[in-house]
Amino acid sequence: QVQLTESGGGSVQAGGSLRLSCVYTTRRLYMGWFRQAPGKEREGVAGFNTERGTTFYADSVKGRFTISHDNAMNTLYLQMNSLKPEDTAMYSCAADRGLLGWKLLPGTYDFWGQGTQVTVSS
Repeated sequence: QVQLTESGGGSVQAGGSLRLSCVYTTRRLYMGWFRQAPGKEREGVAGFNTERGTTFYADSVKGRFTISHDNAMNTLYLQMNSLKPEDTAMYSCAADRGLLGWKLLPGTYDFWGQGTQVTVSS
């Protein structure tokens, strides 16, 4: 099975930056980042097609977050800049071997990491 482990979360002030990492055991066609805040449903943040190298983002983070992938190191990254309090959430990486990963819907992804907490204070 695919296993994923996130790291890099922490507490920052609004306007700050964080870089999340996700080390996985087996690569899938689509790799992505999701987040879930208290009292809210899990939502897609950013995704990556590991064969084509294309990226896609949720409107709420477009222009502030950047997803990248290191094939040799089996690592997925999420660079988060200009963080806002509403970005506070548990961030998880996930993998999907199907063809619908670009939709960034949690139901299309098969394997999940345990998550890393990101807290942004105003």
